[in-house]
Amino acid sequence: MGTGQLAIVTGGARRIGRRICEVLAAEGYAVCVHYNTSAEDAAQVKAGIEQAGGTAMIHAADLTCPGAAEELIDAALAFGRPGLLVNNASSFDYDTPTQWEAGRFEETLRTNLIAPLSLSRTFHARIGPDWVDPNIVTVLDQKLFNRNPDYFSYTVAKAGLHEAQYLMAMAFGAECRVNAVAPGLTLVSGPQSQDQFDAVHGRTLLRRGTTPDDIAQAVLYLGRASGVTGTCLPVDCGQRHVASDRDVMFLSPGDGDEERHK
Repeated sequence: MGTGQLAIVTGGARRIGRRICEVLAAEGYAVCVHYNTSAEDAAQVKAGIEQAGGTAMIHAADLTCPGAAEELIDAALAFGRPGLLVNNASSFDYDTPTQWEAGRFEETLRTNLIAPLSLSRTFHARIGPDWVDPNIVTVLDQKLFNRNPDYFSYTVAKAGLHEAQYLMAMAFGAECRVNAVAPGLTLVSGPQSQDQFDAVHGRTLLRRGTTPDDIAQAVLYLGRASGVTGTCLPVDCGQRHVASDRDVMFLSPGDGDEERHK
């Protein structure tokens, strides 16, 4: 049964974002698939949704540019009545507390913190009297609860966004719910090989790794959970309870925490 609402998914053309778009569309949301440079992938997502009987649009934007957040929300409003904003787009570049570069750090903050905050603020500002249960779900990371110094600027940005979810939930009140999901290791990223990913993906309490569908189903739940706000839902198969001094992608296939990033 359709919801009659539009879901805006940033970074919706590839990887986790793509699965979020597909699951939301299958559950009756019209979907606005945002992308930056992945035009062909975005078109494929849109075509797949439409072939399955759903409704979708695509919108290109570099969300670090001034005015891009407003343009995306307004384009979505011309397509339908939004009910859900999913802040999924992010960058993931390696640095540490002792080795980081100011320009790249600032770029990470613009992508992973400022852009979703700008989108959330604009989404809230555009809420009209005919919107039903408007809400925001932001994709964070289990690293916030299982700390290590790898990917320093990324982690700092996600930590700021984590705190912002609670502050926005307080400020937006009954006008707009605000929640987040914090996934565990889900797909091969950065310098990680497929073999390395396969070896460490199941290092969780559930003895299996997080999948894109796990995350998409959690986003769907929060989008519909009208009594839930100001919450971060870990979707990590218990990975946050398996501590490590390094990011999980750098663990060796054996028992140790052998560094693989050079």
